Amino acid sequence: MKKIYLVALSALAFCGVMNAQNACNGGRYSSDVYTSGVTSAIVYGNNTNYLGTPTSLTLDVYQGTGDTALARPLIIWVHGGSFLGGASTDVDVSSLSQHFAKKGFVCASINYRVGMSSIDSSDAILAVIRGVQDLKAAIRFFYKDKKSGANVYKIDTNNIFIGGSSAGALTVMHSVYLKRPCQIQEYISNANLAAMGGLDGLSGNQGYSQKVKGVISLCGALAKYDWMEAGDPPVCMMHGTADAVVTYNRGMVNPGIPLMYLDGSRVVYKQAQAIGVPNTFYSWYGAPHVPYAGTSVAQLAYMDTTVNFVRDYLIMTLGCTNAPLQPADAAVQNATLYTWNSPCNTGIESFSAVSELQQVFPNPSSSEVTLVFTNNNSTHLVQLFDLNGKVISSVKTSEATFTLKKDGIAAGIYFLRVSNEHGQYSGQKLIFN
Repeated sequence: MKKIYLVALSALAFCGVMNAQNACNGGRYSSDVYTSGVTSAIVYGNNTNYLGTPTSLTLDVYQGTGDTALARPLIIWVHGGSFLGGASTDVDVSSLSQHFAKKGFVCASINYRVGMSSIDSSDAILAVIRGVQDLKAAIRFFYKDKKSGANVYKIDTNNIFIGGSSAGALTVMHSVYLKRPCQIQEYISNANLAAMGGLDGLSGNQGYSQKVKGVISLCGALAKYDWMEAGDPPVCMMHGTADAVVTYNRGMVNPGIPLMYLDGSRVVYKQAQAIGVPNTFYSWYGAPHVPYAGTSVAQLAYMDTTVNFVRDYLIMTLGCTNAPLQPADAAVQNATLYTWNSPCNTGIESFSAVSELQQVFPNPSSSEVTLVFTNNNSTHLVQLFDLNGKVISSVKTSEATFTLKKDGIAAGIYFLRVSNEHGQYSGQKLIFN
């Protein structure tokens, strides 16, 4: 598989409490020195989900078998799934956790609250906030363990990194670079945000630090690039130029249903360069969304690239002097930086729709779903997308009702999107049991 990439390296002139000359002695952090073991379903907090139901929050901890170091860097990984599904055991985050545990890092793959009442920009913002709150609770969990004296996980809290894939990457980016409630007041009032627990949330371990050393964003984005400010933590980003779900530049995030405009990795990279935030950036030219997520030969090759590039960022941050595994390419694609007039950067652009989808039943379903339309004179394109934005089925109908059969579709959560010849669309979550 031909892989073309770009990488922009800013000088990462910082290091942790570890001795820079000794951090990678014996190959630790730069190569595989252990086998990986995992402890699953550790409770780190709790909160109510989008339905108001109390939810226990858990994480899985990956460590090198036989690793006796007392102060190890931590990477907290956040799974994807369009904020509707996904789990700590998803192949992308579990694979990343195993890879880096073998190098001597401690990795935690978290479960966080997913789900939306409606699939639209307003509810998507709420879902991101819940994810951010839960991630911060997970960060605080490890600070609490260290400060309490239990020190179960042997973490060096000066070297905590957060990383995510797709929706998980959006979560980690906003947990660090979204700092003020006024930035999202178009979608949620200060009073309602405060009732949710604010940007820091009430998911557990209140009162402990949530400071991180750096951010790893895989196919992620930020609502507005200039939420990143001088002095913010450094970022490592990787993104496919042909990503149709979370766009590489500025564009509509579209996991089957257009939700809102976001600034993709290419635009955030340009902001980081402009204001001096240390960064590394890698582009897969022609690659789609999350090309590393899976077990095919091509996906495993993308995962190898991901591990090597992230490894280079991490050991540079830790002060190691090992040679990078991914050579640099000076080519950089241009991207426009947008100017926002509000002093607090309010007003994320959203995508409006006119709904002609009156009913969808039963939902969930184990066999088939009936769609009822309000406009019987339109021809409707009925599409089903998985959580990575892949089209599972697509069919046109001019009937007032349409039956979508499960047939060979696997059980899971999907996006149902209906559009007409006028470019109007409607959509919602659909579950097949």
